[in-house]
Amino acid sequence: MASNKPAPEAPSPFSTDTYGGAERSVGEWNPTEDSIRPVRGRHRVAKQRGLARSSTVLGVGVIAAVGAGGMATAQDKAPVSISLPDSIADNLPDAKSLPGVGSFMSDDAEAAPVAAAAPLTTAGLTSAEAEQGTDAGEALRARILQQAEQQQASADAEARAAAEKAAAETAAAEAKKQQDEAEAEAAAKKKAAEEAAKKKAEEERLAKLAASFSLPASSYTISSTYGQSGAMWSSGQHTGLDFAGSAGSPLKAVHSGTITSAGWSGSYGYRTVLQLDDGTEIWYAHQSSIDVSVGQKVTTGETIGRMGATGNVTGVHLHLEVRTAGGSAMDPMAWLNSKGLSV
Repeated sequence: MASNKPAPEAPSPFSTDTYGGAERSVGEWNPTEDSIRPVRGRHRVAKQRGLARSSTVLGVGVIAAVGAGGMATAQDKAPVSISLPDSIADNLPDAKSLPGVGSFMSDDAEAAPVAAAAPLTTAGLTSAEAEQGTDAGEALRARILQQAEQQQASADAEARAAAEKAAAETAAAEAKKQQDEAEAEAAAKKKAAEEAAKKKAEEERLAKLAASFSLPASSYTISSTYGQSGAMWSSGQHTGLDFAGSAGSPLKAVHSGTITSAGWSGSYGYRTVLQLDDGTEIWYAHQSSIDVSVGQKVTTGETIGRMGATGNVTGVHLHLEVRTAGGSAMDPMAWLNSKGLSV
């Protein structure tokens, strides 16, 4: 049987209730599926007073915590106050009485929340930096600068090492160059010294030879040389060296040896042949007279005859020939020079 009693009115979003002995305002209505029960003709949703009140206060607490964190991260900025309407602020429950919130609250000043003891501005700081009042941004900047300085120092060290290596290589190359130059100079000096010693030895040898050899005439003029062409010689070429001088001037033995021929020899006139110990023969032609005989031993500088103009001649002179042991003619001037004698 339908009742004539009027249906209850829907609860107001802001209703009053007694909580903790005081009348407080409730500011939220949160219907859920379980809280909805069917009512004949209409639906009603039961009010979740305790949960609604707790959710309201917890939401306000979270907002306050986030605001506090934001203020902690902006210590250098002016604080911003958060205010609520008096009608709401006067009816808020005590935060310590809220489930899960009171454990974070304490009357003891030393038991401050973790966020207050370690604000976000000290995140990543060492204890020494925190004691000095350094904030996170300054610490990060300092560490970036320190890292940059370390990288620059490392780059400078590498560049310095490369420069030192290049300098060492350059110094080594320069030292090697100097060593090579010194060795080349020493080799050149050694070669020059060897050549000088060789030259000196040759000069000494020639001097010794000169002491044992002698020019065939003392006063003379070279009138014809070896190999000279002309119709005056039967072979068409001159086979000796002519020393023009005065008739009767002495002719000397150029070296010690044995007389192998002494007498008239056709176009050579009076000729004397002196054979040296090595078999070389020295021919003296066109003499006016001969002072030695065959088989006689003579020494260097000994007179063997006189200058004349006998045989096929055009004037007074000594025709000197130098022949090998086999009889081949050679340049007398070159041979005398090889013995240290200057013609």
